[in-house]
Amino acid sequence: MRRLLLVLGDQLNADSALFDDHDPTSDVVLMAEVAEESAHVPSSRVRTALFLSAMRHFRDRLTATGHTVRYHELGAAPAATLAGVVGHEIEALAPVEIRVVQPGDWRVRDALRLACRKRAVPLVELPDRHFFSSPGEFAAWAEGRKELRLEYFYRALRRRTGILMAGDEPVGGDWNFDADNRGSFGRAGPGLLPAPLGFVPDALTRGVLTEVAGHLPDRAGNLDRFDWPVTSAEATLALEDFIAHRLPLFGVYQDAMWQHEPWLYHSRLSAALNLKLIDPRQVIAAALDAHARGHAPIAAVEGFVRQILGWREFVRGLYWLRMPDYAGLNALGATAALPAFYWTGDTDAACLKDALRQTLDLGYAHHIQRLMVTGLYALLLGVEPRAVHEWYLAVYVDAVEWVELPNVLGMSQYADGGLLASKPYVASGRYIDRMSNYCSGCRFDPQRASGEDACPFTTLYWDFLDRHADRFRRHPRLGQQVRNRDRLAEADLAAIRVAARRLRTTET
Repeated sequence: MRRLLLVLGDQLNADSALFDDHDPTSDVVLMAEVAEESAHVPSSRVRTALFLSAMRHFRDRLTATGHTVRYHELGAAPAATLAGVVGHEIEALAPVEIRVVQPGDWRVRDALRLACRKRAVPLVELPDRHFFSSPGEFAAWAEGRKELRLEYFYRALRRRTGILMAGDEPVGGDWNFDADNRGSFGRAGPGLLPAPLGFVPDALTRGVLTEVAGHLPDRAGNLDRFDWPVTSAEATLALEDFIAHRLPLFGVYQDAMWQHEPWLYHSRLSAALNLKLIDPRQVIAAALDAHARGHAPIAAVEGFVRQILGWREFVRGLYWLRMPDYAGLNALGATAALPAFYWTGDTDAACLKDALRQTLDLGYAHHIQRLMVTGLYALLLGVEPRAVHEWYLAVYVDAVEWVELPNVLGMSQYADGGLLASKPYVASGRYIDRMSNYCSGCRFDPQRASGEDACPFTTLYWDFLDRHADRFRRHPRLGQQVRNRDRLAEADLAAIRVAARRLRTTET
C-alpha cells in the first residue's frame, strides 16, 4: 500500500485535506474506537455515544463512496490507545507513510508522532481547513502583542473574510453588539418555545447506545434521551431549524437562563461543528442570509457569528500557541478538590442542581450555565483548574480539548492570569438571580453572604475578592469590585471568611 490515512473521531468531514489525492487502489483509511479516548477522562456515555455513532456513520459513507476502510470498533481494537492501533497497522500493512489532519489534542498529536518515529514511518500532518485561520496565522498575529484579545483577532478575521463587512466598515455600524446580548426573561419567563429538532436514533445508533451502556454502565449520561445529529445531513437540518425558529431571539437572550429549559434559543450545533459534521462557513452563511432576508436582527446574527468566527478561532489559536504548558497554569493558586456533587447534581443550590443534572443527563449546558454557574462556583471555591478542565472534557458532548481547555482554564477559571480573558468573571448570586428564575425556588438568599440562608455564590464571591484583594485592587476591570469589598465592615468580612471555610470543608 502507499499511504495509511488516519481519520480521527473529531475529523468527520468528507472535504478534508486527507482525501485530496486519495487513490482507493493503494490508500487505506484507518479509523479506531479505542478505550483510551473514554478513559483518560471519564467520558460520559452520551459524549462517547455521539462520537462513536458519528464515526460509524462516516465510515459507512466512506465505504459507500469507494474508500477502503479499516475500522476497529469499541472493544475490538488491537490496542487500547490510538498510537497502539497505528503501530499495529504499520506492522500489518507496511505503509510508505501515515497521513493525518492536524489533531485537535496535543496528547494525541504527540503520541502519533512518537509511534511513527519509533517505526521509522513518516507522519505527514495536513492543515485543517475546516477553520478560517491556522495556528501559524494566529501566532503571527499574536507576535509582539502585550495582550491577546478576542475582539482584535475577530476584527482581523472579519476584514480578511469580508464576513459582516460593508466595504471597510462593519455591518450595522458596530463591530460588536454584546451590549444587546444580555437580556433576561423577567418574571414571565421565556414563554412557549419550539423544541429544537431532535433525531430519532437509527439502527446503527441504537447499536452504539447498547454497546456504550454495556461498556460504560456507571458513567454519566442518559442514553434514552439521545437525539443528537450524527451525520452531515442531520447537522444541516439542525442548522435550518435553528435559523428558522431561534436565531431571531438568540441575540437578546443568549445569556439568559431558566430552570428546566436547557435549550432556550441556543443552536445545539457546537457538537456537530466540533466533530466537523458541518462546516462553519455553511453555518455563518445561513445566519448572514437570515439577516439579509430580514428574518434576524444584526445583534442576533453578529452575536452568533462572534461565537464561531470569534471565540472558536481565537481559543484554537491560543491553544496551539501555548500548549503544552497552558494545561498546567494555575495563576490564582487554586488547590481545592472538585466537589463530589459535580458528578451527581446533589446540592441544595437550585442553579447548580439544574445546570449539573442537565449536564450529566444530556451532556449539554449553554455557555452562560458553563461560565456563570458551574464554572463560576469552581472559580470562587478555588478548585484546582486542571480538575475543572477534566470534568468539562468528560461531561460535554461538544468537548474537544483545543476548544474546551482554553475556555475553561482561561475564560472560566482565570488560570492563565489574564492571557485569554481580561478579568476573572466573578459575580455573586445576585447576577444569577437577575439572569434566571433559579433563585425564586431556592432555599438560599442571593442577597446574603453569611448566615444559614446565605447564597454560597454570594459568600464565595466576597471571599474571593477578600483573598485576592491585593492582586486585583488596581485591576482596571475588577478594581471597583475590590473597593466594594473594602467598604464591608470587618465583622461582616469575618463572618464571610468563616462561612467560606465551612463551604470548602464540607464541599471539597
